[in-house]
Amino acid sequence: MADRITLVLNGSPVALPAGTSPTMTLLDWLRGPAGLTGTKEGCAEGDCGACTVVLEGADGSRAPVNACLALLGQLHGCAVRTVEGLRGPEGGPHPVQRLLAEGDATQCGFCTPGIAMAAWAHAREGGSVHEALAGNLCRCTGYRPIVDAFARLEDDGAAPPALPAVGGARFEAPGQVFHRPATLAELLELRAAHRGAWLLAGGTDLGLLASEHRQRPPVVIHLSAVPELQALTADTGGLTIGAALPYARLLPRLEGPFAPLGAMLARLGSRQIRAMGTVGGNLGTASPIGDMLPPLLALGAVLRIASVRGEREQRLEDFLLGYRRTALAPDEVILTIRLPRPAAGAVLACEKVSKRHDQDISAVSAGFLLRIEGGRIAGARLAFGGMGPMAARAPAAEAMLTGALLAPACFAGAADELAKDVSPLSDWRGSAAYRLAAAQGLLRRLYWRVARPDLPAEVHAL
Repeated sequence: MADRITLVLNGSPVALPAGTSPTMTLLDWLRGPAGLTGTKEGCAEGDCGACTVVLEGADGSRAPVNACLALLGQLHGCAVRTVEGLRGPEGGPHPVQRLLAEGDATQCGFCTPGIAMAAWAHAREGGSVHEALAGNLCRCTGYRPIVDAFARLEDDGAAPPALPAVGGARFEAPGQVFHRPATLAELLELRAAHRGAWLLAGGTDLGLLASEHRQRPPVVIHLSAVPELQALTADTGGLTIGAALPYARLLPRLEGPFAPLGAMLARLGSRQIRAMGTVGGNLGTASPIGDMLPPLLALGAVLRIASVRGEREQRLEDFLLGYRRTALAPDEVILTIRLPRPAAGAVLACEKVSKRHDQDISAVSAGFLLRIEGGRIAGARLAFGGMGPMAARAPAAEAMLTGALLAPACFAGAADELAKDVSPLSDWRGSAAYRLAAAQGLLRRLYWRVARPDLPAEVHAL
């Protein structure tokens, strides 16, 4: 007999009826069978934040997520809080709702429930108001009253609800089977048996197929309950990241020599996206504009890959084969991503060129790692995204820098050589000429990042 999806909704346990589609989006379920219409549908792409709800962790954490991208099968054993679940001590409006209303931080009100939920999470999690609001669009207020309200937020101190104890599970609906393995052995057996199944981690990319394209895959294998894929370890040699570890859990560990990667990751989507998205998902989709790929290429990332046949390691640059093509066999899964720690004195720079600073897809992205010895560039790893069918290194530009003196002319020469390495396309994000010029500009600016790190960040950004 198939299992039933169970979750905690606004503090109360809920068991969904047998046969509920496990790939129905949380948004559709909330606004349909659950009858909770406070959560709105805006873009159905995870961009506008109107559908924001909060996942409550057993440790008291609060993670805002896009209900339009989250699938019901992913939420088995989770606690979900919607705007209907915000209440004051006497059952009236919650202090978050009062602040927004009394501060004139709402006009038409369509986006307000999502903003209220982002605010409720922010009051607990902290950080910058800008970052907390990056995933919520409001076309009415101009944001000033919303920012003012966020600045006055205080945590309500509410304890997290008790989460149900869940392990592996199997959900069925007409024409669908959704597997939630809880061990690596079970995952590998399922992958061997269902080679065409969706491998679902965070779902911030695959979720679009359900929310926008209304696809209902016949078989899904969900990865997030397998402990090995959720692990994160650090040692003197670097970081080992579980392929299904959410970005939000990775971000605080990107310190020291990895700090530039953390700054890049802070621009990858919003808090809602980073709460669900994963490095393994970014690698598996192999999009040429995946933000994480160029920095990982520059760092020399190595993947550990497994199947019932055994485990193997592969360099990321050999894993990427072409437009959304990888060397992953049909029966394999990515287990971990190993990031070697940059050598002492090495300089890591991560770049993203997009029309908006937040919540935008890159036109050009880059990762640079330079090793400097005695005023010369002893080694250079330069990788770009958005400049061809896949993210890739730039060997001609690397050769121009390697062994050269640390001087502006060398970086200008590398920028000229870059034309031999890339063949960008033109699309609505930018023409081929613009992309090449932008990438060359990033290389020229790299000199100042390396030679004058004392300059203010706004100078480097010019």
